[in-house]
Amino acid sequence: MSGPDFRFDRRYTSRPRRLRRTSVPIRPKPRPRFRLMPIMAIAFLATIALLQRAPDTSWVTGTNEAISFTTNGPAAADTLTADFGFCHTGGGRDCVVDGDTFWFAGEKYRIADIDTPETHPARCAEEAALGRTATDRLREWLNAGAFSLEAADRDTDAYDRKLRIVTRGGASAGDALVAEGLARRWDGRRRPWC
Repeated sequence: MSGPDFRFDRRYTSRPRRLRRTSVPIRPKPRPRFRLMPIMAIAFLATIALLQRAPDTSWVTGTNEAISFTTNGPAAADTLTADFGFCHTGGGRDCVVDGDTFWFAGEKYRIADIDTPETHPARCAEEAALGRTATDRLREWLNAGAFSLEAADRDTDAYDRKLRIVTRGGASAGDALVAEGLARRWDGRRRPWC
């Protein structure tokens, strides 16, 4: 006959328990064989070089001359022309959307220096009537002869429209619409017309 089994249980002792090493020792990460900074710098410089290259715009003007988007210096010769219609919905080619937006050669442009009444949708009857008149007037102005597109402070807006100042002989289409009371100077935000 044997007595009760009195085994010593280490869990209840005051001595700290030593852990056994059962895991694999952690090795330092190997160093990469190349650094990313030189590759990123080369990619950045290549992108800049591609952006500075003159685009092929022969499909716009019918020749191999490039369209000039300048902001300073004397006005370049106006070379852009089209027969503009109306396009109130969706995309288009050579058509006017409203008093400050139009499609030209497959690109959507917004006149950067003005704000005109909304037509889609207008907030009141007065805004709708003024918006229609501004749309008609912009179409007349664009169809009156050759024009130029000059760069603005930003290339595109939040709706991915190209921001340009539209001129003919150095005179801005925006100035004409403002003078006729169909637009107001763009001050960075839309204001109500009602």
